[in-house]
Amino acid sequence: MSREIDTATLQEYDRKFVWHPFTQMREWEESSPVIITHGEGSFLIDSDGNRYLDGVGAIWTNVHGHCKREINDAIKNQVDRIEHSTLLGLGNDKAALLAKALIDIAPSGLAKVFYSDNGSTAVEIGIKMAFQYWQQRGRKEKTRFISFRNAYHGDTIGAVSVGGIDIFHEVFRPLLFTTIQAPSPYCYRCELAECRDSSSCGLLCLQRLEDLMAAHAGETAGLIIEPRVQGAGGMIVQPRGFVRKVRELCDRYNILMIADEVAVGFGRMGTMFACQQEEVTPDIMALSKGITAGYLPLAATLTTQDVYDAFLGEYRELKTFFHGHTFTGNPIACAAALASLVIFEKERLLESLPEKISYLSARLAELHRLRHVGDVRQDGMIAGIELVRSKETREGFGWEERIGVKVCLEARKHGLFLRPLGNVIVVFPPLSISLSEIDLLIDGISASVQAVCD
Repeated sequence: MSREIDTATLQEYDRKFVWHPFTQMREWEESSPVIITHGEGSFLIDSDGNRYLDGVGAIWTNVHGHCKREINDAIKNQVDRIEHSTLLGLGNDKAALLAKALIDIAPSGLAKVFYSDNGSTAVEIGIKMAFQYWQQRGRKEKTRFISFRNAYHGDTIGAVSVGGIDIFHEVFRPLLFTTIQAPSPYCYRCELAECRDSSSCGLLCLQRLEDLMAAHAGETAGLIIEPRVQGAGGMIVQPRGFVRKVRELCDRYNILMIADEVAVGFGRMGTMFACQQEEVTPDIMALSKGITAGYLPLAATLTTQDVYDAFLGEYRELKTFFHGHTFTGNPIACAAALASLVIFEKERLLESLPEKISYLSARLAELHRLRHVGDVRQDGMIAGIELVRSKETREGFGWEERIGVKVCLEARKHGLFLRPLGNVIVVFPPLSISLSEIDLLIDGISASVQAVCD
C-alpha cells in the first residue's frame, strides 16, 4: 500500500497519527520524517529511493541484514501452516524446536526456556522468577535486587526499577520498587572518589559491589547485569574478567545472577552470547532483539534446572509461575529465529566476526584524532563515540544542545542512519556488514562529527 502513496502523504499520516518512542513529538511534527519502505542487506531504503546504511541495526536487532531470503522463506512457509495458537495448554512444533536449539547454544547449565515477546518482558520474567524462587525455597526475606548505575533493562515497571538512568526513569520513581545500586566500571563517571584511572576502576567497583553484597546478601534475591557492555547507559564497556568476578560474588553470597543479554546476545560480542566471553553461566538469562535477527517480536528467558525445580509441586501448593503472554512462543516468530540460527551455522558467521571486529577497532581508533571525540568505547560489534566540548577537560556538551542528534541528522547526508544516546554516537550495525561498509560508516561519522562540532 505504501508504494502507491506519495512521500508527502506518508509523512503527513505519520506526523498526524503515529506517536514515536523516545521522541519529543512537538519537534517531530515540525520535521519531514524519513519513511522507510524497503531494506536490502545493510541498507534501509526510503519512500524516495534514498539508501542509508543502517548503523544501529534496526535498534540493535538486525543480524544478517535486511530482507534475508532464508528468513523470508521460513516465515512464508510457516504462515501457510498456522499463524498462532497458544502455549497455555498446548505446545507447538516451532517453539519446541527453538527451545532445544537455544539450550544447545546457551552457556552450559541453562536448561529451560520461557517465552515472551520483547526484552522488557524477558527481564520482567527473570525478576519475578528470582523473587518467587526464594519464596518457594523458604527464604522469604530475600526480596531485593542489586543493579548497576547506568543500567537499562527495559521500560516495564519491574525492568525500570532495576534500571539506573535518571533521564529515562526518574519520572516513574513513585511507581518503582527500590533496588540496591552498585557503581558501574566507567572510570571518570563511576562516582568513586578513590578512582583515578581506568585500570583501577573495575577493581574498585567490584570491591564496592562485594561490600554491598556482604551487607545485604540475606535480603537479596538477585543481581542483574548487562554482561560486557551497558547499552543505553552509553555503550559502557566493562573490563575483561568483570563478569566472571560478578558470577563468583553471586555464588559466594548466595544471590541469583540474572544476565540481560537482550542487546549483547546472538553474536554481538563475537561469541553467541556475551557471558561465553568469560565462560560464565548465569542463573537466569534474558534474550530478545537479535533472537529473530530483527524480524519479529520474540523473547526468551532461560534458566537452570535448579530454578525450574523450585516451581514444581502439587497443584494445591500454588507453586506455579503465574505469568504469561498472549503471543508466547508464536510459531511464526519461532520459525524466523530457527532460520536465523541455521544461517549462523551455514554462513559461519561467528568465524567471520574476528576480522570485522579488528577492522572496526582500527577504524574507530582513527576517530580519537578528532577534537571533539572524548572517548571511543568498543567491544565486539558494538561501539560508542562520546562527543565532548573539550577533550582536555572532558567537559561535555549539555544534553539540551542536542549535539548527538545533530550529528546523526548530518550523517544522513553521508548515507547513514544513526541514533545517539545523548551525546554518544552508537555504532551497532548488522553483523553481516562488509569491511567496505564499515569504511562507509566510519568515514560518514567522522565527517558528520567535524561538520557539527568543529
